[in-house]
Amino acid sequence: MDHSARFAIPLLHPGQQQKEAFHTEAIQRIEALLCATVEGPPVATPTASPTIGNCFLVGSGASGAWAGQEGALACMTDGGWRFVAATEGMRVLDRSSGQAIVRRAGVWETGIARVQEVRVGGEKVVGARQPSIALPSGGAVRDGECRAAVSAVITALQAHGLIG
Repeated sequence: MDHSARFAIPLLHPGQQQKEAFHTEAIQRIEALLCATVEGPPVATPTASPTIGNCFLVGSGASGAWAGQEGALACMTDGGWRFVAATEGMRVLDRSSGQAIVRRAGVWETGIARVQEVRVGGEKVVGARQPSIALPSGGAVRDGECRAAVSAVITALQAHGLIG
């Protein structure tokens, strides 16, 4: 194996010529992937004057220096653009919005949090979805139905952790 399995980081071999080139390439990839941040959502065209260290997500229809790199992480280095192919579950932080962008099913997904529950100050605030509440119908005493419906709503809100 000449490269690591997940991110194609070059591996050194005993007796290898020009080890420094492979080592430098490995460091560049690690630099791009360690606590990965990007300048914004996926874009198709390289920025006109990138700063060394800036990284971008390459969008569909990529052109120029990014042609053929759709979906990859593009990072500007002192040697030019370096590309890292995205892997399923890869997560980067979008500096422009502060949101996480995650690679799912071959596309970059943003603005979706996939969690089992949300806790604030150790207290459950939102949990699993509860069954729906039946709408009141019929009945001779409407006030009783209203109270039952309101009670069911309150119970559901408590079960979701939205109220104490």
